[in-house]
Amino acid sequence: MTATPPAAAPAPGDGLVRVGGIVFVVGAVATLVTVAPLFLGTEPFPTVAYAVSMLMGVGFLIAAAGVLRSVAAQRRQAKSARSR
Repeated sequence: MTATPPAAAPAPGDGLVRVGGIVFVVGAVATLVTVAPLFLGTEPFPTVAYAVSMLMGVGFLIAAAGVLRSVAAQRRQAKSARSR
């Protein structure tokens, strides 16, 4: 019988990466929706729809902040392990 390893505790920044990914996907879908009328020859969407498309970049920045936070925590952990 094999034992299942315990789940690792979430690292600092994991939540930011997850939220950033979700916001990025919402922005990507909004981008596809706002570009579709250009190819279909229909009426373009209002300006608000284009503003929602900017969430793609915001999501990327949130996820990048999470990665940087995780890197900083790992560096602190490694530094404290070396000083022991």
